[in-house]
Amino acid sequence: MKFYAMIALLCAGIAGNAQAHEVWIERDAAGPARIYLGEPGEPLPAGGDPEFAQLKAPRLLGDAQPALVRKAGFLEAQVPAGDVRAWDDNVFAPWGEAGKKEGVVYYARAGRAEAAARLPFEIVPVAANANRFRLVRDGKPLPATKVTVITPDKWSKAFTTDAAGEVTVAIREKGRYLLSAATKEDGAATLPGGAVTAVHHITTTSFTAE
Repeated sequence: MKFYAMIALLCAGIAGNAQAHEVWIERDAAGPARIYLGEPGEPLPAGGDPEFAQLKAPRLLGDAQPALVRKAGFLEAQVPAGDVRAWDDNVFAPWGEAGKKEGVVYYARAGRAEAAARLPFEIVPVAANANRFRLVRDGKPLPATKVTVITPDKWSKAFTTDAAGEVTVAIREKGRYLLSAATKEDGAATLPGGAVTAVHHITTTSFTAE
């Protein structure tokens, strides 16, 4: 009995980590992209989030796959100019009971120069460098869905997308802003870690206000 209780607690811990954590990208001007795993609303611990080791090989969108260099708390990649996108479906192993396992897929974007969605789940500016964003799932706007905005000083506020799947971000100060959203899809699917009956999709977009 103790064994099964321990397994249940372990699965609950994995589920909590997977749903509380996000993958996000930071980029300064045309410098390298820095890919993080953690809780962006909290100060980053020295050396990175305790779960950072789980982030092994996120895939950058595009034909070229630059080398990922592991730094203290993030993966660094030399990328071309412009918006940067990445995704990873193999960060956390599926969790839960046999036959009822759940998994997570992360999507991340840095920049708001391009008003188009190229990831399956993405927060997109409605126009280049706009402060209004559209949440897009498989090419379609996603209304009535929570989008959380984190400001440069770590102040955060949750908004709900309107009928067009859009929210407006008030620019309070200069610095980096991060938007995040999540959705859950029930149904059989296969991830690198195995078969699941539900998938959590978590997406982020970061941009810098000058």
